[in-house]
Amino acid sequence: MSKKIGLIAGDGELPVKLSRTAKNCGFEVVAISLAPNNRRLLSNYCSKIYPYGPGEIQKILDTLANENITQVSFIGKVHKGLLLRNPRLDSMAITLLKTMKKLNDDAIMLGVVDALNKRNVSVLDQTIFLKELLVAKGVLGKYEPNEHQKLDIEYGFTTAKDMGGLDIGQSVVVQDKMILAVEAIEGTDRAIERGCRLGNSGTVVVKVSKPNQDLRFDIPTVGLNTLKTMKKFGGKVLAIEAEKTFIVQKEEMIKFADKHKMVFIAV
Repeated sequence: MSKKIGLIAGDGELPVKLSRTAKNCGFEVVAISLAPNNRRLLSNYCSKIYPYGPGEIQKILDTLANENITQVSFIGKVHKGLLLRNPRLDSMAITLLKTMKKLNDDAIMLGVVDALNKRNVSVLDQTIFLKELLVAKGVLGKYEPNEHQKLDIEYGFTTAKDMGGLDIGQSVVVQDKMILAVEAIEGTDRAIERGCRLGNSGTVVVKVSKPNQDLRFDIPTVGLNTLKTMKKFGGKVLAIEAEKTFIVQKEEMIKFADKHKMVFIAV
């Protein structure tokens, strides 16, 4: 692996964690920053930061070429809803999107990966620098699911896998063996809010990877805000897929779950 890598950085803490780990491992990290919120923290670990929009594909490709970067990592949230609300797309982005039969997450990302590969830029597995964020099967706090909750977790897991296979979303909200919400373009937190509002206190949230998850992008992620959203709207159980879900702020999440008597489990 080259000692200089590109980081295509979306929103959230993951780009900061990845850049810190990569730098500590001796890599020079050049960031293409697609979201403003984490740029100050990224500057602690990246030699350069280029602030571009998600639709400025030509600028991104030109910058990677000028920096002699042949390997990049995609990490962080990029809100697909931007494509529906006054998107700023350059001519290359427009051409790329026109070639796609559908604009789900995998189609968009594979199109971008293909454009990079044609310019001799490979995309790295997201877990290379973030393996410590994955966990094995088991209860992650004090509280174990009861038999009723176990049935909801099992049903939610199967349904979420089916939805992931269709590339619709990674999360579902379940109660009493009924699906209350399936995550779509709105994202996990809003799906949790929508589903929990439809149920009574005690809903179950299940988040999984896709059946054929591409480890180069879109690995499912949960953080403290996931539990806070659940607590606010009555969620009681958070079940994630073991060894295939990134956990941000793991210790804080466990403390929060224990404090509020919530179940936090990897299955």
